[in-house]
Amino acid sequence: MSRLTSRDLLNDATYLENTGVTIGGISFWGSPYTPEFLNWAFMYRRGAEAKRIWAQIPTGLDVLITHGPPYGILDQTAPGGEHFGCMELPKAVKAKKPRAHIFGHIHGGAGTFENGDTRFINAAYLDEQYRPAEPAGIIRVVDL
Repeated sequence: MSRLTSRDLLNDATYLENTGVTIGGISFWGSPYTPEFLNWAFMYRRGAEAKRIWAQIPTGLDVLITHGPPYGILDQTAPGGEHFGCMELPKAVKAKKPRAHIFGHIHGGAGTFENGDTRFINAAYLDEQYRPAEPAGIIRVVDL
């Protein structure tokens, strides 16, 4: 009996696992990896392992898609709370300067933030109690 992979289950979709694609002239690069949390899939250790993953992000990128947020940017479950983002990810984003960085994982951090180079979007749809919440926003191609 063979085991199905995520790619086997997709129809009319592109699965990004530390890979990229260009669609309609817009370049995307995505990664499902995020710092260790319980015993979930696609977890990495903070530090050197994180640096190795984020070093793969290409330069000249339009849209970066990651599972989790960069440290200090839309990464709190509540205002004034602990930051849960990856400490290596903001360094990679600063160096690579994608036009947009879309992520989720920390539901309470849903929203947008811009730093002049990159528009950050925590697109988490559920709140911290896993109830549907208002979407963080929609990015149109013309916005990029």
